[in-house]
Amino acid sequence: AIVFFAYIGFDAVSTAAEEVRNPQKDLPIGIIGSLTVSTLLYIVVSAVLTGLVSYLLFKQTNAPVAFALEEIGITWGSELVAIGAICGITSVLLVLLFGQSRIFFAMARDGLLPQFFSTVHPRFHTPVKVTLLVGIVTAAIASLLPLEAVAELVNIGTLAAFIIVAAAVIVLRRTQPGLERPFRVPFVPVIPALCILSCGYLILALPTVTHARFVIWLFIGLVIYFFYGRHHSALSRKTENEG
Repeated sequence: AIVFFAYIGFDAVSTAAEEVRNPQKDLPIGIIGSLTVSTLLYIVVSAVLTGLVSYLLFKQTNAPVAFALEEIGITWGSELVAIGAICGITSVLLVLLFGQSRIFFAMARDGLLPQFFSTVHPRFHTPVKVTLLVGIVTAAIASLLPLEAVAELVNIGTLAAFIIVAAAVIVLRRTQPGLERPFRVPFVPVIPALCILSCGYLILALPTVTHARFVIWLFIGLVIYFFYGRHHSALSRKTENEG
């Protein structure tokens, strides 16, 4: 369940749908392609590392690549990899901040969050304010909580979101079978059902304290929804006008 953290971020591509010329075609290719390439790279790197050093020794370190190079005497390579890993974190942060800021932007535009989150820069047309806010909150959480606790909380939130999306695919395919779908998920309901089961299993494998933190986070979200989002939702206003 902790390793799942390494595969988070690929779904952030979908948050840029409005900024893509042909999202119906390009987004599936981008998500599936990046996930495939990254998975292959993980496998190749793992195979090489376990060929250099016994896999039992990796329990002693949190930096396996640098550790393996140091074990075989390439100390300069170990230091170079460590520096590269630190620099690589910036790209990860960029993707996560990009995705989360766009999610808040879309929610605010739909009325689920205050309009502050949907304001864009007059020249660049990007949500600058919400991007800065997400960055500040992320930095505060990262500085106050242990990395493992943050990773577990991010994992359980992402897994829960994946379960909701998979369930929505099944429901919408049954309730709106004639809806135009530029990209159709194949083998419904088998693939969504497998997604729900696998994500549910990973959630159960996380520590109990993570479940408790997730419940608290859900409660905060529900409070925001019932006291603000429910009354300002664009969909809710549309339903009331049609009624």
